[in-house]
Amino acid sequence: MKVLVVGGGGREHALCWAIAASPLLERLWCAPGNAGIAAVADCVAIGAEDVAGLVGFARAERVDLVVVGPEAPLTLGLADACMAAGLKVFGPSRAAAALEGSKTFTKQVADAAGVPTAAWARFEDAAAARAHVRTQGAPIVVKADGLAAGKGVVVAATVAEAEAAITGIMEDRVHGAAGAAVVIEECLVGQEISFFALCDGETALPLGAAQDHKRVGEGDTGPNTGGMGAYSPPPVFTEALREQVMAEVVRPTLAEMARRGTPFRGVLFAGLMLTAQGPKLIEFNVRFGDPECQALMVRLRSDLLLALLAAADGELRNFALRWDPRPSLTVVMAAAGYPGAYAGGTEIRGLERAAAVPGVQVFHAGTARRADGAVVATGGRVLGVTAVAATLPEARAAAYAAVDAIDWPEGFCRRDIAYRAL
Repeated sequence: MKVLVVGGGGREHALCWAIAASPLLERLWCAPGNAGIAAVADCVAIGAEDVAGLVGFARAERVDLVVVGPEAPLTLGLADACMAAGLKVFGPSRAAAALEGSKTFTKQVADAAGVPTAAWARFEDAAAARAHVRTQGAPIVVKADGLAAGKGVVVAATVAEAEAAITGIMEDRVHGAAGAAVVIEECLVGQEISFFALCDGETALPLGAAQDHKRVGEGDTGPNTGGMGAYSPPPVFTEALREQVMAEVVRPTLAEMARRGTPFRGVLFAGLMLTAQGPKLIEFNVRFGDPECQALMVRLRSDLLLALLAAADGELRNFALRWDPRPSLTVVMAAAGYPGAYAGGTEIRGLERAAAVPGVQVFHAGTARRADGAVVATGGRVLGVTAVAATLPEARAAAYAAVDAIDWPEGFCRRDIAYRAL
């Protein structure tokens, strides 16, 4: 098979790494890719949001499967454009991708499907939103309705903090058009879990769970980021909880999406809070998480390409996945200053030493290769140092040993990944 993976982050490196191991694979491209992805795929200089360019390339190269990594191209209708061009694609249609593109849409689907979720209200007027916050009190959650690269959520500890978030999102437009409306929710209390299911429109197959670390600082302090690390599986997420989530969240959502005439095909990523009343939905994403994907891919023993193909073909009812029972852990190395302003172009050395640590795989998220061959940082989150081992403490030790082997003075990481489990 000829496969095109769309995207250039750590998630796409993990997907390319797993797909490259498939005996079905003849040729693998990634657009635009990065310095790490270039080791397992041919990188193509087409932006992930260049729908026409991607479809044109896939048609010209007679690609058998297009695998869409990030959410933005999905909300722009890349899957629809592929299907219209006669191309097989893994990823939801534009209409189904609204599960991530609009917080309001997610809440409406959850309510219609009877999915347990936080109480909510939507506002297009900042003054009305602030009045609602004053009535409800804090803690309270303020979300930009549209796509904000994982940074459009503020968990406000005080009313003043919530009001400031509303001002920033709706009036200062810190997230651009995503802040035209806000969804304000009750603050759920418990442990947060990322749960993934492979969907073909009718059938859902559990892909596993991970626990992400969103805040930039140790002990979950500081501003939210796209994710500073993850581990899988979280011990708190039992087999019984998995079945409950499939029965109460995933399958009802799949049925409701089909009822609306927008069947969901691809990866359904449920952000869950394990509350005292049971698991509740925080939000849906319509793609693999980053860095959760890295932690999941090193544990997958089945052929990923075959699984993605079964989802695209509507054949998951006859499919099963095998997993390495050992835990995995990913530490994100980010550029100093992230999630605020950071410097690009700094050189990263010691990647070979890091990759030589037993059980370790270094996934690249924001890297490029300079003309002289040096690897340089090009993003905020730059590397996902991932380890799999017999126990979680051993996986953690291996990942941090690999981090310490990397010579990048301008980079930093959290040193407490998996602290809740350990």
